[in-house]
Amino acid sequence: MSLAIDAATPDAPDCADDGTWLACIACGETFAPFEEVRYTCDDCDGLLEVRYADPPTFDEFGAGAPTDGPDRGVWRYREGLPFDLGVTLPEGDTPLHRVPRIEESVGVDALRIKHEGMNPTGSFKDRGMTVGVRVAKELGVGALACASTGNTSAALAAYGGRGGMETLVLLPQGKVAAGKVAQASLHGARILEVDGNFDACLDIVQELAARGEAYLLNSLNPFRLEGQKTIGFEILEEFYADYGAFPDRIVLPVGNAGNTSALYKGFRELVQSGALSVEEVPKLTGVQAEGAAPMVEAIEEGNDEIRRWEEVETRATAIRIGNPVNAPKAIPGVRNTGGTAVAVSDDEITEAQRQLAGEGVGVEPASAASLAGLKKLRREGVVDADERVVCLTTGHLLKDPDAAYEAGGDPEPVPNDVDAVVDHLDG
Repeated sequence: MSLAIDAATPDAPDCADDGTWLACIACGETFAPFEEVRYTCDDCDGLLEVRYADPPTFDEFGAGAPTDGPDRGVWRYREGLPFDLGVTLPEGDTPLHRVPRIEESVGVDALRIKHEGMNPTGSFKDRGMTVGVRVAKELGVGALACASTGNTSAALAAYGGRGGMETLVLLPQGKVAAGKVAQASLHGARILEVDGNFDACLDIVQELAARGEAYLLNSLNPFRLEGQKTIGFEILEEFYADYGAFPDRIVLPVGNAGNTSALYKGFRELVQSGALSVEEVPKLTGVQAEGAAPMVEAIEEGNDEIRRWEEVETRATAIRIGNPVNAPKAIPGVRNTGGTAVAVSDDEITEAQRQLAGEGVGVEPASAASLAGLKKLRREGVVDADERVVCLTTGHLLKDPDAAYEAGGDPEPVPNDVDAVVDHLDG
């Protein structure tokens, strides 16, 4: 099935529910959205997308729902979602920060930072969970599960708790930041630490879901990405309000490639509705850590599929993933928008984290990968000086307090005396 940026709005099949259905991106088979639990295609095991017979325009956002829902955040975009309201805390409506000193040092016409760390549990994952947990309720399941590098587990536990549902989290042992484990624990998740990496955890939880033990809410679940596409809607609306134009490029970290896939899907729907021209779609530009960069490898080599990296390592724990399950959706998103993908070192990530902190924007290491990637692409001449760019930062500084402490300056011991403090400061 075509993932072209200018693909026409599909006709609703007989299985559609109020103009919504699931479609396989590999073979085109269609399925009813809420009759039974389904993550991939029954026929070919391909990835599924949620499809709509009537994609919305900007004018429809924030109006027209019978529930008279919110005018801010994820559910502002209910006209482009499967429901009018989900299990909500609420989420979305995150800031689009100005960073003038970084903008000048990078050397682009405009630079804004979309800080998803300001969601309720501190990451963009809340956007997917508000939709995903609502779908779980529609399907009548009682237990939720995920594999996680940390942020998914925190969001799943919080939204599952809000929805009164049991939650199970599988984490790679010793590889998840303490702040994220603490969140999942306090929100009531049952946490299993697996002797393996994230991809091994995902293999296990997929099998558990296939056996009916729980409802899978990793980004393999197509409904998760519906909530995440609202990041793109917000960026376009907020940026246009300030500049009278849409950004030329959106740079974002890549772990499982869910956000890249989600933003691309949202932009395709806006093109289908006539709200956005193909020329106005921002270039989607993915950034990975050098120690976990299978999608960068695929983009650079011109491959349509990624090669799974069995060994991955980076201090940016949220993107320490060697087998991005959404790559079949994300690779076309990068290529069809004229974007690219780049790998950066851990040192470059830490320096970008410090720069963002200097502007008052506190993010975890994986988030700073977007700025590190932009700087590298600017040095290489891939990004032009006249571009207007948005960098997506995905998680809050306090998600990984140990990394923040290591990136910052050391405390300075002083005597318990004012004169001694003054002498120390003058010294």
